[in-house]
Amino acid sequence: METSNMPAGSPPDNNLVWAIITTVICCLPLGIVAIIKSTKVKELWMSGDQAGAQKAADDAKKYAIWGMVIGGVFWILYIILMVAGVLGSAF
Repeated sequence: METSNMPAGSPPDNNLVWAIITTVICCLPLGIVAIIKSTKVKELWMSGDQAGAQKAADDAKKYAIWGMVIGGVFWILYIILMVAGVLGSAF
């Protein structure tokens, strides 16, 4: 008979890889928030807070996606402006 309050199964995916990729390539501020959220998933899961762990995982994914979208839009605009010659004379 086991009396621990440890949840059955495995914790949700913490999306740490996506958070790190977002931080390094796309958008530093949102990537850092995503990393912080993703590192809390296992801790919450081990303490028995399944709903909190799932919310932290979902938040990490949300911030990583938003960071990638914002970073992608930034780089696309940057390339368009470079090709158009708007930023070419500044550098």
